Amino acid sequence: MIARCAILLLLSVQSGRGFAHSETREAMVGYLKAHCFDCHSGEVTESGLDFLQLNGELNTANFEQWVHIVDRVRSGEMPPKDVSTPEIADSDRFLDITSNWLTEYQTHEHQMLGRVRARRLTNLQLERTLQDLLGIDIPLAMQMPEEPRTNGFASVASGQSISHFQLRTHLSVIDAALDEAFSRAANDTDEWSRTLDATKIVRTNARRRCREPEMLDGDAVVWASTLIFYGRLPVTTAREDGWYRITLNASALNLPKEHGVWCSVRTGKCVSGSPMLAWAGAFEATDQPGQWTFEAWLNKGDMFEIRPADSTLKMARFSGGQVGTGEGEPQNVAGLAIHKIQLEHIHKGPSNTDIRQLLFGEFPIASKGRGREAILNSTAPRQDVTQLMSKFAERAFRRPVPDDVIQPYVQLALQHLENNTPLLDAIRSGYRAILCSPRFLYFQEEPGTLDDYAFASRISYLLWSSMPDESLRLAAESGTLKTPDILRQQVERMLRDPRGMNFVKDFSREWLDLSLIDFTEPDRKLYSGFDVVVQESMLQETQSFLQEMVDQNLSVTNLIDSDFTFLNSRLARYYKISNVAGDRIRKTQLQKEDRRGGVLTQGAILKVTANGTTTSPVIRGVWISERLLGKEIPPPPTSVPAIEPDIRGAKTIREMLAKHTSDTSCASCHKNIDPPGFALENYDPSGRWRDKYLKLAGGRRTAGSKIDPSHQMPDGTTFDTLREFQSLITQDKKALAKNVVRQMITYGTGAPCTFIDRIEIDEIADRAEDSDYGMRSLLHAVVKSKIMQTK
Repeated sequence: MIARCAILLLLSVQSGRGFAHSETREAMVGYLKAHCFDCHSGEVTESGLDFLQLNGELNTANFEQWVHIVDRVRSGEMPPKDVSTPEIADSDRFLDITSNWLTEYQTHEHQMLGRVRARRLTNLQLERTLQDLLGIDIPLAMQMPEEPRTNGFASVASGQSISHFQLRTHLSVIDAALDEAFSRAANDTDEWSRTLDATKIVRTNARRRCREPEMLDGDAVVWASTLIFYGRLPVTTAREDGWYRITLNASALNLPKEHGVWCSVRTGKCVSGSPMLAWAGAFEATDQPGQWTFEAWLNKGDMFEIRPADSTLKMARFSGGQVGTGEGEPQNVAGLAIHKIQLEHIHKGPSNTDIRQLLFGEFPIASKGRGREAILNSTAPRQDVTQLMSKFAERAFRRPVPDDVIQPYVQLALQHLENNTPLLDAIRSGYRAILCSPRFLYFQEEPGTLDDYAFASRISYLLWSSMPDESLRLAAESGTLKTPDILRQQVERMLRDPRGMNFVKDFSREWLDLSLIDFTEPDRKLYSGFDVVVQESMLQETQSFLQEMVDQNLSVTNLIDSDFTFLNSRLARYYKISNVAGDRIRKTQLQKEDRRGGVLTQGAILKVTANGTTTSPVIRGVWISERLLGKEIPPPPTSVPAIEPDIRGAKTIREMLAKHTSDTSCASCHKNIDPPGFALENYDPSGRWRDKYLKLAGGRRTAGSKIDPSHQMPDGTTFDTLREFQSLITQDKKALAKNVVRQMITYGTGAPCTFIDRIEIDEIADRAEDSDYGMRSLLHAVVKSKIMQTK
């Protein structure tokens, strides 16, 4: 902390304690006095900005205020035309002087401290790293406390903290990972498989009213119903934590005329004391027998639940909260007939033999039982411990480890040996110490250009959210990683790897708030037809769409508008799009009448930008502006109340916003917020198209006022429909590309883009112009950029 303060003091001294040179300061203050002080000085100031308090001084606390001033003057928003009209030359001089001042200050800061402060592995990165390092497959992130997101991402260093509680959790996670790895390394596989016919799946007492499937014509049958946990399969209860694969053969009963019976596969305790269920998948059963396979992590005591889950189906009514045998069939509801199930306990990734190789190399293990009763055979234990610890530390620290760095960990393990600790336990204690080291938990980056090992880590955590593999480490070791051809080959190799799919899922989960898909639940009285299958299909739609953009190097304009999306029959039916069959998500061409196109109109995005009951052009407008259009919207002044939609329908949101934005302090932001917000008003909180607002009157759903999506863009151009809005936005392809670049850089480097990054961001986008700003080209350009290769 003392060193950090000294560096900050040095920064202040080098930049004149944050003050501009006298001529610079005189020119800046003169411009502000002539055109800004009337509204931004004294006791009452517009937007809470008092230039007198700035006093021509620049520091960390007010840096963003100065950037905001520069941006407002450059855009022509300030000074207001009805207040002051400075000469263009005066404004240009003010912008040049102030921009140079800001650049000089921030350049000094980055040279001394680095663009990115010290950052650690996120929960997801820690889980993936331990899995790759130890060869295990257990999900560890769920054992860690929830992380804050800064600028949209958990990887941003300024938002990360490390408390005593987090340290204790880290130790617990490390112990769980090591226990699993050492246990598997010391034992034969515990994988198994068994086949269960219908007689083993159904309830054991046919007369009993319960929630398990019933026997009907030799099959285990579950009817469409809203009864919680109906369709649970106690026979699949996990006796130990682990990954389980379930393969079921089934067909539908009482099939609807227009479609099959969509069913969900979920897992959990399936008891009232533990109501939450985890998603495993979905399928569409028909009258022809089909086979589906799903994999899920089950904690001890969890089981599978399989049931019809399409909310548009007629639902059976069961009395007493349980299902009596034979109640569903006479009600003529759809059902699922399960013929048989194959249940397997599996492992993902390396085998036990491979894990043994990762942990102990070629040293043989003699097993006297499970876990720590196993014995590592060694004729020279001290030498072997030193060798194993060095190799493990090099992989864990993601770089070569000097002898003086590894020595304390080796000594710890050797001390355990001297105290007659079994060799395996001594090695485990050393490994544990290594995994608790800041060199493992934190990225090892020094101010300036990253060395090849640090750069290899930055690439691997960008694309895989995990440690570099052997190929990447070897490229770093040879010093060729930053060679353009080698770097491109490595990125392409990593994207083609099965782990390459992680980039789109991990990046979009935070960038587009897809992690919040469960946060709200659309009001079923207002928005019928929505269900868990629809929601998960929406998530797949967006992820598959983005993956296609990366795979095919499609232009970023597809984020705003496209002639295709990814659908299965359930989501297509929900969107009212015809001619889509099957339960596999697939690329689907869109027609004009489908009223879809781009991430902008996908259900997952429309859902996470609404509260489940109403839509707000302000909330959606801010989200679209910041996440897709690249326009940062400052928080509203504390004195300005939020606009809440009138759910009674007495006033339209447009009428309420018109009054709100008559305040000049509100209008400056709302001219950017409102156009995208109103353009999307035809989509309800559940992601469906609507022509009129809906409201509840006397418990019944009724149509309200007609929706008007028209608005005016900041430059004065007007649009009447969503399609016209999309057309206007996609004209500026480079602006969309620069936003994607900023999002990738923030996610990949752990720091939001700064004022002095702007020039290079512009250059990065230009490198992808020949591909029409293709998504893959932008990713390559980001990885090759100076920003990505600099701390």
